[in-house]
Amino acid sequence: MKRYSALALLKAGLTGQRGWERAWRDPEPKKSYDIVIIGGGGHGLATAYYLAKVHGLRNIAVLEKGWIGGGNTGRNTTIVRSNYRQKPLHDLFDFALDLWEEMSDALNFNVMFSPRGALFLGHSDGDMTALAQRGDALCCDGIDAELLTRAQVQKLVPLLDMAPDARFPIHGGLIQRRGGTARHDAIAWGYARAADALGVDVIQKCEVTGFAMTGGRVSGVVTTRGPIAAGRIGICVAGNSGPVAALAGLQLPIEAHTLQAFVTEPVKPMIDTVIMSQSLHCYISQSDKGGIVLGGDPDHFPSYAQRGFPPRIEKAAAEAIALVPALSRLRMVRCWAGTTDMSFDGSPILSALPVDGLYLNGGWCYGGFKATPASGWCYAHLLATGDNHPLAAPFAFDRFARGATIDEAGVGVLPQLR
Repeated sequence: MKRYSALALLKAGLTGQRGWERAWRDPEPKKSYDIVIIGGGGHGLATAYYLAKVHGLRNIAVLEKGWIGGGNTGRNTTIVRSNYRQKPLHDLFDFALDLWEEMSDALNFNVMFSPRGALFLGHSDGDMTALAQRGDALCCDGIDAELLTRAQVQKLVPLLDMAPDARFPIHGGLIQRRGGTARHDAIAWGYARAADALGVDVIQKCEVTGFAMTGGRVSGVVTTRGPIAAGRIGICVAGNSGPVAALAGLQLPIEAHTLQAFVTEPVKPMIDTVIMSQSLHCYISQSDKGGIVLGGDPDHFPSYAQRGFPPRIEKAAAEAIALVPALSRLRMVRCWAGTTDMSFDGSPILSALPVDGLYLNGGWCYGGFKATPASGWCYAHLLATGDNHPLAAPFAFDRFARGATIDEAGVGVLPQLR
């Protein structure tokens, strides 16, 4: 990696980065690759990186219909944690958390991982029982989880409304101190640059419009930049998994729902942990730039529209203000939406598909960002070997037919999809 002096950085900043070297190449697509990954978000780029780094494969292309970081990777609320109750989920996400902790060094790129803690609030005796059960399940597998009393929560986050007659009274909480946040677009940039340095072709503005079939298996993709042959093809397109799979004649057990997020004007540090709610689908954190980032429920109807829905804005703001009244004095400066794959049990699909040579990484619901490195690692294993990684084995496509669903109740799975 080339290093720049402080003077060179200042000059670049004042001249609009004229003369700045590209972070990764802008190659023309080749006629064929060993593996083609559809989708240049965090998961697709992480997969390509681990294919090259871990498995030694180089003849790989990542096809992105827009630009790197322009999809769901740049449209989330940056939360990183592994405190899921079900073993298949917390094992996978805790492996991701291990990778998050070393990612900046591994990629030689600051992804701004901040282990500030991820706190679930309990608002009733029932909530606290559920949090205790989750904490016990985590501790039994050696994953950090600490049940907090009401007084401990108040000491940790003094700005919470701890009044007995609060709209959402707080009885205690469960914290994972290793959890926190990371910079979403930095993940895409870091993996793109690292994969490119290992010889992966990261190809932007290259939309897949169809699949080529030979002898009952996929043999390539049809794109807006011409046909590309491939030995194996991975679908890794977040909220667009259904439409892309449909190009191969497949119907997935997935719906696309819009999930909004919001940010306020920047203020001095006031919230130094991630706040989430066991009963509400509400989460609050403060970004490195000072804005308060918050989010809530999805729109609860299928949609591919990446735009706001006023009732959701009102609900998320009302819940956040009820939890932290001081937020009522801040101005909201921006809202945005991402399109999420909602699987029918709320858990991801990392698996070969019924069409030979075609593989899926999707159905992440609300958990896609935090899973990025583990998802890429396991998906790379699948694409390189044809076999599922042990951590990803429970998330096979056929689990719905086998009745082996993984339903993590209480973390935001839509009621109509359970």
